[in-house]
Amino acid sequence: MISLSKNLDNTQVVAGIDLGSTTIKVVIYDGSGYIARVVSASYDPAVTASALLASASAEWGLPSPPVFIVTTGYGRRTMKDAAFTPTEIACHAKGASFLLPGCRFVIDIGGQDAKGIRLSPGGNVEDFAMNDKCAAGTGRFLFATGQALGVPVDQLAGYAHGVEPYRINAMCTVFAESEVISLVNQGVERGAIIAGLHASIARRTASMVASLHPIPPIAFTGGVSQNSDIAQKLGEELHQPVIVPRDAIYAGALGAALMAWDHRKTVELKER
Repeated sequence: MISLSKNLDNTQVVAGIDLGSTTIKVVIYDGSGYIARVVSASYDPAVTASALLASASAEWGLPSPPVFIVTTGYGRRTMKDAAFTPTEIACHAKGASFLLPGCRFVIDIGGQDAKGIRLSPGGNVEDFAMNDKCAAGTGRFLFATGQALGVPVDQLAGYAHGVEPYRINAMCTVFAESEVISLVNQGVERGAIIAGLHASIARRTASMVASLHPIPPIAFTGGVSQNSDIAQKLGEELHQPVIVPRDAIYAGALGAALMAWDHRKTVELKER
């Protein structure tokens, strides 16, 4: 993150909010720097997002939250004061292009879905593929299987690195716990199960984006991008390096903030 300038008021900054299925991310941007914060999603995403935005604003000495707000994600239409509500596809493309200049392809795996986005040399969306009908291979899937194995989701990669994967073809979030327990009872090592799950996610994702013909640089964003073993296996499946930019989990919110900044500038020009 790049720190914001001090002594700004709420009309000199903008905010992008990604109201996802498992987490809510807020980015406040001043045209050159930004701060980002994340919390777990709740039953009332708008209230949670507003509280997070208010606390982030106060932390940086803003008298009140930014006036210009753009929202994205599953709950993007729940905040009534948003200037507009672009799709996750558009926001992740813009955010990834900012985090990885020259980016030509984005793979985003979040809590509930996975996306592949092909970009033009100028960073515009050319085509995309999305798996939003099944949570297999997403953050929720990893959380469920981690619980079944007694491993926190943020520690899964450590168990899998350097371990020969146990071949797993069937992937279903609903039955993940029983499938994993069955493998454990068969004597399969925990690390091999996790490595196998990671390999299955990588194969599934690579298959989903194959028709888009990914070209480098490829950015990996979303919560699952923080799993270094999946990032490595995904690169192996694609036969190309997969880059996890700094602040990759904030790509959607950052893209929304950049759109909010563009919107603010447009409004200012019209008012002159």
